[in-house]
Amino acid sequence: MTNQFNRRTFLKTASLSTLGLGVLGTTFPSPALSQSANPSSKINIAHIGLAGMQGGFHLSGSASQNRIALCDIDDNYLEAVGKENPDAKRYNDYREMLADLEDQIDAVIITTPDHTHAVAAIDAMNRGIHCYCEKPLAHDIYQIRLMKKVAQEKKIITQMGTQIHAGDNYRRVVELIQAGAIGCVKDIHVWVGTVWGGTPATNDEVECPKNIHWDLWIGPAPKRPYQPCYFGGNWRSFWDFGNGGMGDMACHFLDLPFWALNLQYPLSSEANALQPADKDFAARDLIAKFEFPALEGTEPLTLTWYDGIQKPPMLKEIGLEDKSNGVLFIGTEGMLYSNYGQHALLPKNKFEGFEYPPQTIPASIGHHAEWIKAIQDGKDETTCKFDYSGRVAETAILGPIAYRCGQKLIYDAENMKVTNCDAAAALIKQEYHNGWNL
Repeated sequence: MTNQFNRRTFLKTASLSTLGLGVLGTTFPSPALSQSANPSSKINIAHIGLAGMQGGFHLSGSASQNRIALCDIDDNYLEAVGKENPDAKRYNDYREMLADLEDQIDAVIITTPDHTHAVAAIDAMNRGIHCYCEKPLAHDIYQIRLMKKVAQEKKIITQMGTQIHAGDNYRRVVELIQAGAIGCVKDIHVWVGTVWGGTPATNDEVECPKNIHWDLWIGPAPKRPYQPCYFGGNWRSFWDFGNGGMGDMACHFLDLPFWALNLQYPLSSEANALQPADKDFAARDLIAKFEFPALEGTEPLTLTWYDGIQKPPMLKEIGLEDKSNGVLFIGTEGMLYSNYGQHALLPKNKFEGFEYPPQTIPASIGHHAEWIKAIQDGKDETTCKFDYSGRVAETAILGPIAYRCGQKLIYDAENMKVTNCDAAAALIKQEYHNGWNL
């Protein structure tokens, strides 16, 4: 670890001498300019998970840095990405990669299915390696809490992959809410048309392709035979690997109310869907409702999530029936609707001529760039660090837990415990299998 410590000390010193100290409101240089000014300050990044849109997005977002290692359980992806990165070492097992290159890797980007996020992230962070991990951080609440704990203890610079957080639209919405544009927020509705779950097709016997290392894909989940339906993101449809549509998309949309209102942890969670809970398949067409306590300057509020064909009942009467997704804040003085790229104060006639508050939240240099710069500067200043994003992710997982338990859950967040349903404990902290553990 001595070599790694020396390298990080050098990176921090080199970055500060090259870039200067950034202050709030300062226009930062582009990552490309920063790196060309001092190439030796580039960080060494390893990627765990290369498949699909997520893998490609993160490869692109970190392209300005040194890509020294690639890991994937699919030899085809490993070969294809490896050809574009001939200097990067290739691995199927991230454990071997971390053991071999521990003193060379500065940071890791994790884009595997949810059930292997925590084991990979905690292994890396325990070695002093900075961590960028896709949403929703982990597969259960205990894993999220442990990831936060290790990051704090090891002083790891972290970022959850909710890239919409870096957009200007969310910043303007946060400023409006915090300036009191719609008064005191009492109710929030979040809806997304995403569908995972139901009863995906499986076959009795399918030979695993030679390019797939199935035991590594399964990892700590209960052992089961290979099925092609687990790939292409459809692993989210199975409780053993994901948490349905809410596990997939809630962190992107819940991020906005958590940021704007500084939400902490819900007091309760209840959920229902059009289909009864299944022991294998995740929920689709889910409605999940959360109650949040009052904080200083706020009142208690409710937040309701809808996915699939479910939508808030009031959308037609307020002219939002054509919106396939979004966040609706309902306040004492009006409403505010937002999706990823646009927002509107409602009713429109009430807010004609409305004067927006000053822009106090500076533009982001980019979600990956924030994390990279924080590592180079040695400053824990990312906007979606695990301390913050862990609360968002925990709420996203608590909804499916309530659905599986079939009742309203009273949640003691301080002790990470549901106080009125013993069955919830096995979902908050799940078992590990096949010799894997944290």
